[in-house]
Parts: sequence; structure tokens; C-alpha cells
Amino acid sequence: MIVLGRIVAPFGVLGWLRIHPFGDDPLGWKAIPHWLLSPDADVATDAWQMYVPATVKVHGGGLLAKLQGVDDRGSAEALTGCYIGALRSDLPLTGKDEYYWRDLIGLEVQNLQGMSLGHVDSLLETGANDVLVVVDGKNRRLLPFVGKVVVNVDTVGRLILVDWGIDW
Repeated sequence: MIVLGRIVAPFGVLGWLRIHPFGDDPLGWKAIPHWLLSPDADVATDAWQMYVPATVKVHGGGLLAKLQGVDDRGSAEALTGCYIGALRSDLPLTGKDEYYWRDLIGLEVQNLQGMSLGHVDSLLETGANDVLVVVDGKNRRLLPFVGKVVVNVDTVGRLILVDWGIDW
């Protein structure tokens, strides 16, 4: 399951939803045939409830969506706080040097000197750039996910090569 965002509030009286996306291309969600909703992002895939998106649009700098079968404010209020997810197989393919965060979590991080810095535990969104949270058991490092630091990402080989000192 790839968590895409979260429903933050109803919008209007006709079942529209205001959404906080976790990625940088939420209009790409239009291509996803089914959205899966759950109040808990960490439950098993079969615990998520399936919805079909009818419309997704930007409105006033935010993201709005209308789901089939959610036709009034009460139904929309009942979904407030739910996470929006999708199966990996339903997501659009990524372009060159684009990654879903889920694909980076767990990858080993190694510097140019061949020293392991640990593995990617999570990522943070800072506004300026994303940040890799790298953990090696005793240390926690925050590495900016930018071209000057990240030299290569090999999702198949499960390795991220970075220009970063072991003692930084």
C-alpha cells in the first residue's frame, strides 16, 4: 500500500473532500482507478475500503476530490481524517530520478568511500527538499535528498550512494 495523502475536511454540502497530499503530483491521482481509504495508515491492505474517484481538482491552492457514492456533507464528514492509499500496481510509473518514498525506505545508504551509513528509515518533507532519515542502530542522520548529496539510487540493488562523510 502506498499512502498518498489524508482527507482533512469536507468541502461544501455535496460530498466534496479537502485533501492534504503527501506527494508533489496529486493531479496524477486522476489516473488511479481506485482509492483505498482507512482511518489508520498501518493496517493490512484488506482493511482499506475502496472508493472510485469521480473528480480531482486544484481549488484555491488546495486539492479537492469527489468520490462516487459520497454525495452529501455527512458522508464526507465521516471520511475526515482517513488516509488515502493506492496499490503500487495502480500508480503511474515514475520518471527518471523520480521515486515513491515507499521504494526508498529500507535501502542501504553508502558513501563514496564505501562505508555504510545505515538504511533509510523514513523521509521528511521540508518544503525546500525531501530529507532521508538514515538509521544505523546507534546514529540517526538527516541527509538532504538533492543531487549534490545523492549520487545514485539503485532500487533494484537496494542501495543509495551519497556524497556524505561518515562523521558528519
